[in-house]
Amino acid sequence: MVESEKQGEHAHIRCRTIIEVLGKPKEHVENAIKEYIDHIKEDSDLVVLNEDYSDAKEQGKLWSKFVELEIVIKGTKKLISFCFEYMPSSIEVVKPEHLIMANSELSNFLNDLQARLHSVDMAVKNMKAENDFLRHNMNAVLHNAIMICLKVSKLSLEQLSHITGVDKKELEIFVDGMLKENKIKKENELYVLA
Repeated sequence: MVESEKQGEHAHIRCRTIIEVLGKPKEHVENAIKEYIDHIKEDSDLVVLNEDYSDAKEQGKLWSKFVELEIVIKGTKKLISFCFEYMPSSIEVVKPEHLIMANSELSNFLNDLQARLHSVDMAVKNMKAENDFLRHNMNAVLHNAIMICLKVSKLSLEQLSHITGVDKKELEIFVDGMLKENKIKKENELYVLA
């Protein structure tokens, strides 16, 4: 191997990176990010020079907290591995200004990237298929529950919401669909079988 090819593979690379944790409750997020950084510090191929934690911030129903790390990593291979293993939100190479990477190292990186992208794509497709299956079956269960309830008596939207446990606004959309399909009808404010 030529000396310039070894430079990238064995160079010490100084980086700034941001690691973020999102979840709930707030205390779990605060503990999880500290444990995650402690785990990173155990890696013998990198040194954490500085860590700067943000305050936990509420984001909807979840909490978010991030830490900016300044690290030194041994070689481009470990830098790429760090990105895959710890999934930082961002990374900035500070030093050296130029890195040399061997063709084989770049090829390995690109193949790893493609394999992970395919894995994520497959996971997303599987989740979508599961969600579609659950949505279809939930709609069938809700349809049957409404039909059985209305077979027993006339009910208002609020009563149907209470019986099914589905929020009134969401149930109204579903019931409107059943009205359009002429499976049920509305008499005053009560629903009955068609």
